[in-house]
Amino acid sequence: MKPGPGTYRVGGKVYASQLGLLAPRPPLLQVVPLSGRYLPRAGDTVVGTVTDVQSTFWLLDIGAPRWAPLHMTGVPWKVDVGETEQYLRVGDAVVVRVENLDPTGRIGVSMQGEGLGKLEGGTIVRISPARVPRLVGRGGSMIETIVRHTSAEVAIGQNGRVWIGGSAEAIRRVADVLRMIEENGPRPGLTDRVERFLVASTPTGPAAEGVPVRGVLHDEAPPPGGAPDEEVGADSTGAPEDD
Repeated sequence: MKPGPGTYRVGGKVYASQLGLLAPRPPLLQVVPLSGRYLPRAGDTVVGTVTDVQSTFWLLDIGAPRWAPLHMTGVPWKVDVGETEQYLRVGDAVVVRVENLDPTGRIGVSMQGEGLGKLEGGTIVRISPARVPRLVGRGGSMIETIVRHTSAEVAIGQNGRVWIGGSAEAIRRVADVLRMIEENGPRPGLTDRVERFLVASTPTGPAAEGVPVRGVLHDEAPPPGGAPDEEVGADSTGAPEDD
């Protein structure tokens, strides 16, 4: 394993350079910070909002230190120069993928690909990017539980922004669960606690089946047999801290 974001190597050992969650992405070891702004990486799927519209591109707020321009060539529509506002307007929510980062920090994003696109209606709730693997769960177990019990449509961004669509009741219940995950992320048995909460608060009616979940990358979940999340401190050797 090689040192990745949030880590460094000294004398053959890899140390954390910030307080966060250990998130191995072979061949890299990385630490996702528990707080602070989202730091984009190529390949990340993120939820953003349109903050400005120009003749050939849209500016997106993805929670990063800089806004991300989405060029009209990076969308699934055939857009002519000057017609960008006909497709996306200020305040619209989208799911995009980070394509590249140049040395100046400029962020390139694209809306072309499976699970990407414009999000209609709904609301966006923000959680720490460090909690995203916990929200997804091992093999998608956590988000599957949430969707099954709420009938909500959910789009998860690795930038910690979660779009929720559906009825007002479904949105409220998912938002309540997100608060639970934000407050109790590192603790074991969280999926079972969430399911008990959702079962106890379920209105009368059938559970959801086949409700879409967008923007979820299951490779962000811990590998089978590993700990749900490992919280490590700066200059640690990777051993979990006491909760």
